[in-house]
Amino acid sequence: MNRPRVIIAGTGSGCGKTIIASGLMAALVKKGIRVQPFKVGPDYIDPMFHTFATGRYSRNLDSWMLKENILEHLFFKNSSGCDISVVEGVMGLYDGFGGRYIEGSTAHVSRILECPVILVLNAQGMSLSAAAMIKGYIDFKGGACVRGVILNRINKHSLFLHLKDIIEDNTGVKVLGYIPYSENYKLPQRHLGLVPGEEVPGFKDSLERLAQAVDKTVDLELLMKIAKDTPELAKTPECAEISVVKPGFTENRPGFIYRKAASKIRIAVALDRAFNFYYRDNIELLEDLGAELVYFSPLDDNSLPEKIHGVYFGGGYPEVFAQELSNNHSMRKDVKASLSRGLPAYAECGGLMYLCRSLEDIQGGLFEMAGFFPAQCKMTNSLKRFGYVNVNILKSCILGNPGYTIRAHEFHYSTAVLDKSVENTEICSCYDVFKQRKEGKYLNWTDGWKLKNTLAGYPHIHFWSDPRFAAKFVESCFVLKRELKNI
Repeated sequence: MNRPRVIIAGTGSGCGKTIIASGLMAALVKKGIRVQPFKVGPDYIDPMFHTFATGRYSRNLDSWMLKENILEHLFFKNSSGCDISVVEGVMGLYDGFGGRYIEGSTAHVSRILECPVILVLNAQGMSLSAAAMIKGYIDFKGGACVRGVILNRINKHSLFLHLKDIIEDNTGVKVLGYIPYSENYKLPQRHLGLVPGEEVPGFKDSLERLAQAVDKTVDLELLMKIAKDTPELAKTPECAEISVVKPGFTENRPGFIYRKAASKIRIAVALDRAFNFYYRDNIELLEDLGAELVYFSPLDDNSLPEKIHGVYFGGGYPEVFAQELSNNHSMRKDVKASLSRGLPAYAECGGLMYLCRSLEDIQGGLFEMAGFFPAQCKMTNSLKRFGYVNVNILKSCILGNPGYTIRAHEFHYSTAVLDKSVENTEICSCYDVFKQRKEGKYLNWTDGWKLKNTLAGYPHIHFWSDPRFAAKFVESCFVLKRELKNI
């Protein structure tokens, strides 16, 4: 089945691929073209821009966290019914796992999906060297299917024509167009990356101006032609299918894991300005496994939703909204009381920070948080953890049993430390986290605090890396629904 598709790749971080990818998406949508956005790697923020530009949820394609057949499945499933899939790459074209391997890179995803690459090049101050650079990207590490180039920061049409001739004469690759430099397109930064589009004043107007610029200076017809000139993709791999049977949960064939729950489970998901780091495919996998998701705001709501059987606190920016979170006394009180009674909860990164007793910002300001864990979280001036990690389950918890292993990603400027007075309480660490540094060399540490039926840790988990984790979460809520009817 043909699925028109292109990857917008960069020569490196900061070359302008997010602006150009978002502008292309918006310009295509303005022409009535149905665009499905994707993002290579573990990024949460760029997909928010994509979703804003297209009106469709952007999905992550991570070839280090996901097996190839799962990545193919998610692409095939989510690209259905669209005219084109536009995939924004991560960092530079070949930048992958650990900075040493191609796995996890844009080039790797391109190979798996047989997807043509449109290379974004910041051509400011270049002439013939632009062709040399592009030639290198075409030939390195077995090559990449570079079918087009878009030049960034070109303010004169005559300079564009000059560079276009140089590149096409020396590489044979078509130059689709250029984007002139403008402060109107510049996106503000935050310590975890770009600021989400909904927080940028006037972002809708900026995106409109960007779409208009793209329409004038980029050959969108040629882009669509390249996207359509792609091999057909195979049908969804059987190993990624979910069987629905009754009743309850049963071990399934090795291809998937658990079958869907017969009884509806309601899981509350924290979603607002402070908590919005979720892989969309994580959310939908929980729904596929039988969970009804109800959304709430720790910033604005007074309490958790009624009649729920679990809570999911994703990552985000609790430190940016620490004062507002602290001021919401009724929510903090309800979260602590509900989790203390045994309501299952899973929290990662920003969610973990919120469940601590307090949060100290970089200026030394101290803010009360939910207080479920007797711990203090403190913001730091530099990254404490960054990169891909493996997570092994050491002790049974709501996400798994000993022996379960999943791939994840960490990126945080904070530390969370339990009070010394609670070292011998029922709190335990359920994760053995290890990170490969070089061949045969690893870093190890423990994480994943468990208290009652709550599990919280820094790693951001992609459930499709091992869907047993999602199934175990839903199963835990199902079991607690039966045993603790009065939660």
